[in-house]
Amino acid sequence: MEEEGSGYRLETGYEKTWEAIQEDGDGSLEVSVQDVIHRARRKRLADRQGKTKLGMMRHLYLLIDMSENMGGQDLRPTRLACTLKLLETFIDEYFYLNPISQLGLVTTSNKRAEKVSEMTGNPRKHVEVLRSLGSKQCLGEPSLQNSLELVLSSLRHMPPHASKEVVVVMGSLTTCDPTDINKTIEAMAANKVRCSVINLSAEVRVYRELARATGGLHHVILDDVHFKDLLAAHLDPPPSAALAESSLIRMGFPSHAGREGEGGLGLCLCHLDTTGEGGARVSTAGYCCPQCSAKYCELPVECRGCGLTLVSAPHLARSYHHLFPLPPFPEVEGATAGCGACGAPIPAARKAHRCPDCQQVVCVECDLFIHETLHTCPGCAGRPSHRQPAVHSNGGAAFNGVG
Repeated sequence: MEEEGSGYRLETGYEKTWEAIQEDGDGSLEVSVQDVIHRARRKRLADRQGKTKLGMMRHLYLLIDMSENMGGQDLRPTRLACTLKLLETFIDEYFYLNPISQLGLVTTSNKRAEKVSEMTGNPRKHVEVLRSLGSKQCLGEPSLQNSLELVLSSLRHMPPHASKEVVVVMGSLTTCDPTDINKTIEAMAANKVRCSVINLSAEVRVYRELARATGGLHHVILDDVHFKDLLAAHLDPPPSAALAESSLIRMGFPSHAGREGEGGLGLCLCHLDTTGEGGARVSTAGYCCPQCSAKYCELPVECRGCGLTLVSAPHLARSYHHLFPLPPFPEVEGATAGCGACGAPIPAARKAHRCPDCQQVVCVECDLFIHETLHTCPGCAGRPSHRQPAVHSNGGAAFNGVG
């Protein structure tokens, strides 16, 4: 069953991975461990560079293991509590970096799969569902096949230009499936659904094969910090399918209701099906669809009346950060001056990074913050002669704006 061209681990020798960890002057390992994490994050940033076609409109399902194995305490306080807390942060960052994308939640326990949150672009709804899962009991075994079949029944109807993804967070070493799991994996690959797996316990062959066959990522966590970093690897849009054709997408830029005599009293369609406190109500606030005049509380959203995707210009602008990433800053040795971003001194023993345009030197932490969050060099932005051009989104050639 071994892969072709590979032998047993005991036949290939071993790697002295412990040599990468060294003590500092005070006998602490924290600095060395942080350096290893920073190098891994910089490698991920370097992999983004290049002219790669990306899937900007993402449809992502988070598949969460709720079996009895998630009650383990190797992650504090439990695996499930740590997972739900990190996923809350992941969802907020996902929608900030992918404002025109959608997300759904699926859980698996007791050999069954359940869709606990429908595919939508409302992050608050997903966070509320995650918090409610913390009070549920972890039972039985997971079922990978039932979960994938449930996800596939929804994703197979998505438009061809949309990026279809699944991120599996699995704590169990087993899966209880009714039929052949290999056929399900083949169906996921045939429908171009990219499946990535984050194992909390150890590597399991079926999960590794799922990621390999669908072009996803497979990792095993080391601790909660590494877990958070692995989730962050799924924040950026994945490369689009090689055979995917470019197509114009109809989008609407709605006006704010109640401004300049527009709109008026109306029922918000966002809460049309909501019952209880905070349910459906009549108000003057909201955004009106330019095509059918339906009202919504927030953007982005897909209009229930006409199916038009409603967004704002800032949403589109944030999506463009992935298409034009900031070039990596080369490392410099022996920098004794303070960081040009945060102002903190940079020890001579630690490496720093210099912007190739404005030549400003920044520390390692600021370099990652600039590339992962700001997407703009503060030194270049502060100098009019070196200021980087701003990205304005008004429909353009990539989108056919309506309204």
